[in-house]
Amino acid sequence: MLVLERQQKIKELLLKNKSVRVPDLGKMFKVSEETIRRDLNKLEEKGMIQKNYGGAVLAEDFQTNPSILPIGHRQRQYYKEKQLIGKKAAEFIKADQTLIIDAGTTTWHVAKNLSAIDDLMIITNAMNIAEECTRNESNSIYLLGGKLRRNLLSTEGPQAEEELQKYNADYVFLGTSGISLRHGFTSSDLYEAKMKKTMVLAAKKRIVLADHSKLKRAGLISFCNFEEVDTFVTSDLADENILYEIEKLGVEIIVVSTKEENIH
Repeated sequence: MLVLERQQKIKELLLKNKSVRVPDLGKMFKVSEETIRRDLNKLEEKGMIQKNYGGAVLAEDFQTNPSILPIGHRQRQYYKEKQLIGKKAAEFIKADQTLIIDAGTTTWHVAKNLSAIDDLMIITNAMNIAEECTRNESNSIYLLGGKLRRNLLSTEGPQAEEELQKYNADYVFLGTSGISLRHGFTSSDLYEAKMKKTMVLAAKKRIVLADHSKLKRAGLISFCNFEEVDTFVTSDLADENILYEIEKLGVEIIVVSTKEENIH
C-alpha cells in the first residue's frame, strides 16, 4: 500500500471513530509503529489530529471541516459568495463548447448559470450538477460512472478516470479543499485528488474556483500546482497577500466584488 493510501485510510478511520491507536494501526496495515507515527506526524502537520500517548484524536476544527460535510450543509456555507464566483466563472463559456465541471458547491453555481448557453457538451462527476444542466435541452450531458460518494453526490474511481481520458474539453472548472503556496491546490481526499488530476489533463483551459475560506487551509494532497492552472476565481474577501503570491506564479486572478452583497 502506498504511503498516501495508508494515510487516507487512517484519515477515514479518524473521521469514523474520532480516535486511533498506534499499535492497532500497525497491526491493521502490517507496518511498524514507527511508520504509523510518521503518518500521524503528517496528519498533525495538516491540523487534522492531536497526538496523544499511544495514538491520536481527530482535531475539533476538522470535525466541522466543510470538505467532509454533506453537500446540503456545504451548499449553505458562504452561499452568496459562491454564487458570485460561479456566475463570474460562467462568463468564460460560449455556445458549442465542451466543459468538464468538477463536483463541488462553488462549481455547482457555474452550472446554475448555463441555462442560456446553447449546444454545450457538459461532462461532470456530480449528480446535482448534471441535474442543474438539464434546464437547457440543447445541451448534451455526460455523467461519469464510478463509485458514488453519498455525502457529495459525486462519482470517483478508476472507471470515472478512464472515461475522462477520452475527452479534450475546452474548459475544466475545479473546486478545491484548500490552497498551499508550496504545493498548489489541494484536496483532503486521496481519491478525489486523483479525479481532479485527471480532469486537469483532460482540458485546454483550467479554472479553479474557491471562496475565501479555502485560502486559510491546505488539504492533505495536492492535485495540481499553480503552473497547471490558467485562472483562479475568488472574491474580495480572500487574503490579498496570498492572491499576490499566486499571481506572481503566472495564474490569472479574477476577484469578484462582494461589497454590494452585504456578505459577512
